[in-house]
Amino acid sequence: MTNNDTICALATATGGALAVIRISGPQSLSFTSSICSIHVEFVEANTTHFARIITPSGEFIDEVMVSVFRAPMSYTGEDTVEISCHSSSYIIKKILEVLIATGCRMAKPGEYTMRAYLNGKLDLTQAEAVADLIASTNKATHQMAMSQLRGHFSSELANLREQLLKLTSLLELELDFSDHEDLQFADRKELSGLANKIDKHITKLAQSFEMGQALKKGIPVAIVGKTNVGKSTLLNRLLHDERAIVSDIHGTTRDTIEDAIDLNGITFRFIDTAGIRQTTDAIEQIGIDRTYQAIAKARIVLWLIDKQPTHEEIKEIQERCSGKSLIVIRNKIDKESDSLASCDSSFSIPHASFIRISAKQNLNIDQLQSAICQSVNIPTLSDSDVIVTSARHYQALMCAHDNLTHVIESLAQQLSGDLVAEDLRQVLADLSEITGKGQITTPEVLRNIFKNFCVGK
Repeated sequence: MTNNDTICALATATGGALAVIRISGPQSLSFTSSICSIHVEFVEANTTHFARIITPSGEFIDEVMVSVFRAPMSYTGEDTVEISCHSSSYIIKKILEVLIATGCRMAKPGEYTMRAYLNGKLDLTQAEAVADLIASTNKATHQMAMSQLRGHFSSELANLREQLLKLTSLLELELDFSDHEDLQFADRKELSGLANKIDKHITKLAQSFEMGQALKKGIPVAIVGKTNVGKSTLLNRLLHDERAIVSDIHGTTRDTIEDAIDLNGITFRFIDTAGIRQTTDAIEQIGIDRTYQAIAKARIVLWLIDKQPTHEEIKEIQERCSGKSLIVIRNKIDKESDSLASCDSSFSIPHASFIRISAKQNLNIDQLQSAICQSVNIPTLSDSDVIVTSARHYQALMCAHDNLTHVIESLAQQLSGDLVAEDLRQVLADLSEITGKGQITTPEVLRNIFKNFCVGK
């Protein structure tokens, strides 16, 4: 895991007017000087200069801007140069070719960020936040990534680690002087109280993982109801696109149709499902079975009705939506009738919202969108809120919780301090695994973390 070589790669996506080629490593300044019209080794750090890229054979390639960052004040912590050139595929290819000819090698995916970690510029949580920031698609995922990149998660873990070290040091000090029976360094009640306090914080962080995953992947919303109740029309209205086929023929939708939109900075994945009815059509029955699967996976269920539901239908939707947010939507209010008008007062479902709309006429769709956002019950996020989004972090937190549970039980049972101290050391190791600080992180773990990064980052 050494950084003795100098790497280069395109750091921007293709298709724009300009491109940035990044060079990092001990010879990045001299290698850049060998292909451009200025002596990069002699310019000041954190400055940008006009230059021409010229091959060793004298071929003029492009007029560029060269930005110079000297170690350790760079993204990677190494001497780094960024060449801003025109985004012609020929120009980019030629510049990379001449850099490789001078001694650079092409960077691997995530190698710049890995070097930043190895050089102490970032811990592992911040390094992983870089990939999340690049992949963010809405306000919520952007805020979660920025919070982690700014070190808020790391700070919380550092605070927990400091408290755990206090616990460990008190116990180990007691062990060192165990032959002095008149000395007591660790009050068991005080230790137990502190351990419980730390465990509650760890559990709270672990519990945020479910919300983090929902925000990161999009909150699943199932649109369900009988055939021809207007589910596909509603999906198209919410997406502002003719995504689903709309027809008066019953059983048109035979499979789930899924697409995502952003509402108030949160991504929702809407799933149009096959209409629920009794059928002898084997293919349609498969679609109905998938409707029930979509309900099981959804966090929010939109139940469309256009007439009075039966007692059995109400009971079934309540059972299938237990623990989920349910919004009952009476559609087709543009076609009022006595039976529809009575729907509002003739039945109710505890904890469910009730909205009257016309998907076809776009009536009250804005109210429905507001109800959807409110039903997800996610607090307004700020850049300082810590939400766990990584399965690796969640697993380490759960391991820490399990080991801390052993500590609390051992303290309650008045077990010897050496046993308690060993469990405490394991809790510290679990938390250190998240940030990569305080323990040796294996190359396999690092490769697994950085393998999905884009080249150039």
